[in-house]
Amino acid sequence: MGHARAAKEAFDYAQAGKGQCLLRIEDTDHTRCKAEFVKSIYVDLDWLGFDWPLPVRMQSRHYPDYAKCVSDLLGRGLAYPCDLTRKDIKEGKRPHPDNLPQETIVSMKTELLRSSLKERPSLPFAIRLNLSKALKTIGALRFKESGPIHEGIHDAREFFHKNSVDPVLARKDIGCSYMIAGPHDDWKEEISHVVRGADLFHETPLQVLIQTLMGWPTPIYYHHGLVMNEAGEKLSKRNLDTALQSLREAGQTPEDVWDMTKGFSE
Repeated sequence: MGHARAAKEAFDYAQAGKGQCLLRIEDTDHTRCKAEFVKSIYVDLDWLGFDWPLPVRMQSRHYPDYAKCVSDLLGRGLAYPCDLTRKDIKEGKRPHPDNLPQETIVSMKTELLRSSLKERPSLPFAIRLNLSKALKTIGALRFKESGPIHEGIHDAREFFHKNSVDPVLARKDIGCSYMIAGPHDDWKEEISHVVRGADLFHETPLQVLIQTLMGWPTPIYYHHGLVMNEAGEKLSKRNLDTALQSLREAGQTPEDVWDMTKGFSE
């Protein structure tokens, strides 16, 4: 039901603005994404009554594009390799960017671009953004939020602090990340408005930073409320959200789904 609510928010927003709502399959995480998951998205959206222009952008077909972006940041000294895991970060360890010799940077860029040509890219290391250095290279960093929860103009710099961990631009296991692929595709597809759940609001400043570093325009953002359970937690598979396929098979209609999401909405 959470996915249904998100889809309705996006398609309704586009229709109200007399625009188009694009469907994008964000399947770069080849360790988890499967063809049957993609098929279920098409089936669910079609059942809910939504339509979208073709072709649909499949991110897994564009690994080289994302690698070139990370390679650019490496070449500008704004990114660096890192061996720390999520567990290391949780235990308090912090990455330390080093001044790498030119030959090392060239070698890393070559490895990054070579890996991106594979069906399932991977790297011998993760690549992180040097956050403090990146922020020093740019001026104002603002974005517009038109959603009812955070409406207004926000200074993205206020979201970064001295203890902010340098974010991952390219994961070791997949060779890229959502933080690069999303902003890149927003630019490539000329996205004017990004409509998504409020749980992603705090991801926006980093995406705005990447857009600014890469010279891409920043869309207008609209973060909507979530579908919650009675305990106030976002509905998900972990929190026993019901799959739309199960609702269909039980005889429910799209109208029933909208009524249920209203009952659980934030």
